[in-house]
Amino acid sequence: MKIGFDILGGDFAPKNCLEGVVMASKELPADVKLVLIGDSGVARDYFVKHNVDPEQFEYVHTTDVIEMGEAPTKAFSQKPNSSIFLGFRLLKEKQIDVFASAGNTGAMLVGSMFTVKAIPGVIRPCITTLLPKENGGFGVLLDVGTNADCKPDVLYQFGILGSIYSKEVYKIKNPKVGLLNIGEEPEKGNLVAQAAYELMKDSKDFNFVGNVEGREVFSDKADVIVCEGFVGNILLKTAEAFYDVIKTRNRSDEYFDKFNYELYGGTPVLGVNSNVLIGHGISTSLAFKNMLVLAKNVVDAKLNDKITQIFQ
Repeated sequence: MKIGFDILGGDFAPKNCLEGVVMASKELPADVKLVLIGDSGVARDYFVKHNVDPEQFEYVHTTDVIEMGEAPTKAFSQKPNSSIFLGFRLLKEKQIDVFASAGNTGAMLVGSMFTVKAIPGVIRPCITTLLPKENGGFGVLLDVGTNADCKPDVLYQFGILGSIYSKEVYKIKNPKVGLLNIGEEPEKGNLVAQAAYELMKDSKDFNFVGNVEGREVFSDKADVIVCEGFVGNILLKTAEAFYDVIKTRNRSDEYFDKFNYELYGGTPVLGVNSNVLIGHGISTSLAFKNMLVLAKNVVDAKLNDKITQIFQ
């Protein structure tokens, strides 16, 4: 297995990226090769300085980067030597099995849609986040930012994608799928939520358990919670802010510590024809390490093959 990793991606690249590489190399099995896309000279110097054998990694050299503030579509097309563009080229040519980056999120999504493309039948690919449950488990929330506005059939497909992801990567048997809404009753919510409920209620594609209110997202009512990316992103960032407030006040709690994004590293783009992982721009070395471990798990799970089979 080969994991392509953008070492120029993120607010604190390449330092945090390279620290994460060293940490991941100690945890990943010997048959996993890390292909580092970025300034190979800087990377090699870093490894030598820290007594790490630079020859255990492969390198694709570039110093071009798509900056966080650049327009994604324009930058992706005009920077063919950027680390993100090269990562997607390697992925399309099957020289790597998965591509991971914490760089410009928009460019990562553009690359996903225009290079490896969506799986036939998938209307809109999406991204997810994990929700720590009070009982010690985890739920999956999707979408969390890719699609701000969704039609009911798109939300229905999110139910399918989230169910497959939970089952194959997190080994949740027969995941319970819920629709995020302002009340439990079928008639609650806006017209999109009401129509999505009607599509989902008799689904044979996943185990639908009805509407889920905001106060229930961390409970065991659902393993997969479906919503538009606008709502999902607000919920995600509210949870992150709540965790930051707790840490700022010098509080420590085993449950709330699970809200630390560093523990999860990133999210796959669900519904595209290959394995693409997006990380947080502020990723630390621990976050990068965990993103690389997640990349390995996503490849092992043959996630895209499972999604393709369902949509055929």
